Amino acid sequence: MSKTSLRFLFAFAPALSGADVSLTHDSASSGGYISAYTIAAGVPYADSVLNECSKAQGRQNEPSAAMNPRNVNVILGSSNDYCGVYAGSPELGPFVPSGPIWLGYYRSENGGASFTSSLVPGYPGDSSPYAKLAQIRTASAGDPVITWDSHGRAFFGSETSGDPAGTKKSFGDQFVATFDNPQGEAGNTLNDGKRFVGSVIVAKGTSAPNFLGKFNDKTAIQADRTGGACDGNVYFAWSRFTSKSSNIYFSRSTDHGATWSPAANLTSNVQNVQDPDIAVTANGHVYVTFDQGSTQNGQTDAVLAAKSSDCGATFGKPTLVTSFIPYNAQDVSSPKPVPSASALDDPLLSDSPQATGSSARDCGDFANACQSGYTFFRRVTSARSSADQKDAGREWVYIVYDATKPGTQVATNTTYGSVQSGIGSQSGIYFVRLDGQTGAVTPPVLIDSQSSGHQFFPDISADGGYLHAVWWDSRNDTQYSPARPVGNDAVGKTYPSVDAWAAVSNDKGSTWVAKQKLSAVTSNPNYEQFSNRTVPFAGDYLWVTSVGGAAFSVWTDWRDTVAGVDPREPGATDNANVKQCRTYNAATMTWSSDQCPHNGGLNQNIYGSVSP
Repeated sequence: MSKTSLRFLFAFAPALSGADVSLTHDSASSGGYISAYTIAAGVPYADSVLNECSKAQGRQNEPSAAMNPRNVNVILGSSNDYCGVYAGSPELGPFVPSGPIWLGYYRSENGGASFTSSLVPGYPGDSSPYAKLAQIRTASAGDPVITWDSHGRAFFGSETSGDPAGTKKSFGDQFVATFDNPQGEAGNTLNDGKRFVGSVIVAKGTSAPNFLGKFNDKTAIQADRTGGACDGNVYFAWSRFTSKSSNIYFSRSTDHGATWSPAANLTSNVQNVQDPDIAVTANGHVYVTFDQGSTQNGQTDAVLAAKSSDCGATFGKPTLVTSFIPYNAQDVSSPKPVPSASALDDPLLSDSPQATGSSARDCGDFANACQSGYTFFRRVTSARSSADQKDAGREWVYIVYDATKPGTQVATNTTYGSVQSGIGSQSGIYFVRLDGQTGAVTPPVLIDSQSSGHQFFPDISADGGYLHAVWWDSRNDTQYSPARPVGNDAVGKTYPSVDAWAAVSNDKGSTWVAKQKLSAVTSNPNYEQFSNRTVPFAGDYLWVTSVGGAAFSVWTDWRDTVAGVDPREPGATDNANVKQCRTYNAATMTWSSDQCPHNGGLNQNIYGSVSP
């Protein structure tokens, strides 16, 4: 048996308990952050942002990862990385949140056993030789997605916002960053995706405050690795929001990310759409899937797909793949008085309260309080898709989504709900298979049906005859109820409740096996770490990447978060407050901002594991 076969065999075996690793080393004891320029060129470089990231113990969420198809030992990861938020603050304070939220660049060259942490070049404060190659104009970046071509290049897509000049403009641009092998395509594949080539704006939003006008949001990226006529093309999709609607837009690059085609609207015949994903079949056909919300014009909650048969040059109108009952966490806003503050804890965020009685999709304290009294992060039904580019005999697209399990709807007896306010339910991970040639769709099936707990934020990867799936699962939530949000008991106290779970199929999704928990620690996703430490945020997705039987999954994790007391909220018993340090100024009747942000209260990390 070859070494490659042994590697695939090992990757297909169950992951060892406790074998998960952190991708984000934002503390001195874990190694800190290293410049992407230093990683590639071997030349030392540092700046105030990287120095801050090396001690921040900050926040990271919405992870992505991609395994190199030329060498499965090379795995790249990313996330919304807040490690540089307090860059420029004095060592002992005062801590001022004036640094960037940016796109992480995490690199493993040993199959995910360990990672080096960095940032994609071009962040505010980057003066490395790579900085001038980033032709972008924004102060923050997030919603990261990653793909590889089959020639040693990796592509990072991102949604960006914020004006580096400090104005309230939100921009809402989309860009793609390209990395290659510094030795060229014939070089050692262990160096694939290491050298930063540059970043290019794919679509510009409106330079308006508060995300008004045209704002480009959720991202998806995929490269053609088929070896056919479209090989090397890179495809990028995103959702665009305006004051009237949302649509899915698409662009392609035929020159390895150097230039991009004008944005094309794929959804002019539908509205209220979000969460695009891209799948490329072995014949080079391109599918963009997305989820559609119900509207007053009779539109149903469903997964839709748009198809291109000409390498992404043109698309047909999207067609319905499957409908579903959504699971959309929601409540009714009941804002409480907001403590006066001399400064904010977060950049680019507002603590202005929502209108009383308005719909709320996440709940916490003060401006973010809800009538139910629960604390929970935002989550809505979303779909992800993949196709096996090596499966020359089929044009199948594999889709997963999290939705309400029919028959589990219950009255919540509060304003909280998942189907609607006052109606809760249990969510599960569903799988369907679309035959792109015939349009046939298999009936939705649960990948791992459980009588207790919620399942959400699924992802799927298809390659070499294997399907790999990952999702969050709360079957270990001791307080589980379909009438309540994840991790809440009846009086709104929060608990450790979520784990990453995974499964594999080697028969095109007909059966799923090796179902197992990946995370070594069950953690509490409801810590209030955002919007001035008043509300939780878990991101909007997890990720799995694979090459044949080798797979690696990544997720957001709170095992390292230090719980604490919010002095602005004496007597709180919700277990959602994190370590923070504030003083009250009686003369001005204001609270200071958090002056111990490095002490673990913000220590939200990205973890990953070899996946079945």
